[in-house]
Amino acid sequence: MATTNVQEEATKPAKRKPVFTKVDQMKPGTNGHTLIAKVLSSETVLQKGPRPSSSSSSRGIIRPTLISECLIGDETGSIIFTARNEQVELMKAGNTVIIRNAKIDMFKGSMRLAVDKWGRIEVTDPAEFVVKEDNNLSLIEYELVNAVEE
Repeated sequence: MATTNVQEEATKPAKRKPVFTKVDQMKPGTNGHTLIAKVLSSETVLQKGPRPSSSSSSRGIIRPTLISECLIGDETGSIIFTARNEQVELMKAGNTVIIRNAKIDMFKGSMRLAVDKWGRIEVTDPAEFVVKEDNNLSLIEYELVNAVEE
């Protein structure tokens, strides 16, 4: 039985080394971004708690919802990161974080960086770079244009 485990491990593909991207390289509709960024500010935009009622106890536990918008960046630019629930704790102003498998969401025509259940956020040692705040990608408005084929 031990030999089958060894064979299974041998057939698994090797883990890829992460390719770190910079903030200024991000485009709308892309995903799989891994980057190191500093958190400049964090502001709670939505905080919903469970409502105490008799019907909620019969359906199960309703978890509170917490959403925060955090301005993060690196030496090439900055972007707004949407932190949800447990992520809000990690995204405190002044922290340096490694964000893995992040995606670009569009919100009211502007880009927002987000991490879903497939991604990960880790707090790491403070970075040495200075954030370029005057290149905020979330301030650029995009408009969806349908191209007409002739």
